[in-house]
Amino acid sequence: MSPDPVSWFVIEHGWKVLAADGEQVGKVKETIGDSGKDIFNGIAVTTGLLSRARYVAAERVVEISEGCVRLDLSRDAFERLGTFDEPPPSAAVGPETTDIEPR
Repeated sequence: MSPDPVSWFVIEHGWKVLAADGEQVGKVKETIGDSGKDIFNGIAVTTGLLSRARYVAAERVVEISEGCVRLDLSRDAFERLGTFDEPPPSAAVGPETTDIEPR
């Protein structure tokens, strides 16, 4: 019997991330989304102490259960994902800027 599904809100750092075949491909480093608007964008997954985290879009997450996130990707497909680059704090929060002067 598999564990009951849970919300993306409860995903924690260090949870196992599994490929489609159930093989562990890494651990959750960070959850990306807007909890105020209930928008889940994805997760950053680390594969080792010195490795760069990979970004997994929410569309690739098929199941979230206590302590585990399962993807629809094979290990090979996961390893081809791009790295996750955290935005600087000033870019994450603040008004949108333009180069156009108001008239």
